[in-house]
Amino acid sequence: MPSDDVDANLDFLGQSGPLSHKLELLHRELRRRYGAIDQVGVAVYDAQTDILKTFIGSDSALPALRNYQAKLADVPSLLALRDAGIGRVIDDLDQYGDPSHVHTRILLKAGYRSSYTVPMFARGEFFGFIFYDSRQPKYFRPEMLGLLEPFARLISLLVIGELSAIRTLTAATLTMRHIASRRDCETGAHLERMARFCQIIARQLATTHDLSDEYIEHLFLFAPLHDIGKIAIPDNILLKPGPLTDSEFALMREHTHKGQELVDFMLKEFGFTKLAYTEVLRNLVLYHHEAYDGSGYPQGLKGEAIPIEARITTAADVLDALTSRRPYKPAWPLDVALAEIKRLAGRRLDPDCVEALVSKREEIEAIQRQFVESLYG
Repeated sequence: MPSDDVDANLDFLGQSGPLSHKLELLHRELRRRYGAIDQVGVAVYDAQTDILKTFIGSDSALPALRNYQAKLADVPSLLALRDAGIGRVIDDLDQYGDPSHVHTRILLKAGYRSSYTVPMFARGEFFGFIFYDSRQPKYFRPEMLGLLEPFARLISLLVIGELSAIRTLTAATLTMRHIASRRDCETGAHLERMARFCQIIARQLATTHDLSDEYIEHLFLFAPLHDIGKIAIPDNILLKPGPLTDSEFALMREHTHKGQELVDFMLKEFGFTKLAYTEVLRNLVLYHHEAYDGSGYPQGLKGEAIPIEARITTAADVLDALTSRRPYKPAWPLDVALAEIKRLAGRRLDPDCVEALVSKREEIEAIQRQFVESLYG
């Protein structure tokens, strides 16, 4: 058997690229060493909504276990693992627990028989789970768990490192806004809602637009940064309650370019140039004011020439802007706002993105109930 040290064969982990690619290479190395580890997957946790979401996985033969999420409270076995902070081995999935769980049925249908689940923590914070699966029953013996432990730590470091880096970017942006007193109308609740609206749209379009769970999670995390360039816009323009003059609007339009410049500067200064999906971040910052019919800015792009992440962000942002109080208008009722975005479909907004939102009214209402504007925004 090859050396069990985590050695130079894993040099690829320090290179730039998506986590999914690194996990696939890591899985290949695990199979080379130990044979019957047939799947490695990661699910990440959103503490604000108690949602556990599929994130990356190494088995492309499991499409049904993509774009899957559930409340952790609704999966008692995983909740118990989170609370205990320890791993769990299932010797035979065919004889385990409640087969009504969707993920269990999917694994069984794909031929998996045993599993090893490890929770991911950093400084006491729970980030999600790593799942090892084998088509052999009783594969994860105690001696195998010892061999897999350093790999679980590596995967945790990779995932938590990337998620923490994005959090750092977001926190830095909000801090700059606070210091500069650029509060405008981008409240914390607005950013939470529109990021989750982006997630709703992306999940609906995942199949038709080939959006991976990894892409959707990065979009969700990057979305609050879409208007970072407004930091550079003077308050007398940003907070003006009435219509902007032509010269004021010209300055306002500059926030898309200023935003991309800030993103590039922050990625370099924070040492995050190897962060995956940075092009998604750059695109949604630069192009979220493009219009589907070509009437937007900064480049007047049209239809599918606009990057999908920007089209998604635009639809999510417009819906929340309509249903939120602004200095120049009251909040619109959801029915009126949905009617308006349907009117804008094919004009300002991508029709597919609009349809994705309209079809998920109950989820939108749940998000609005949870993330309500505070007295101070």
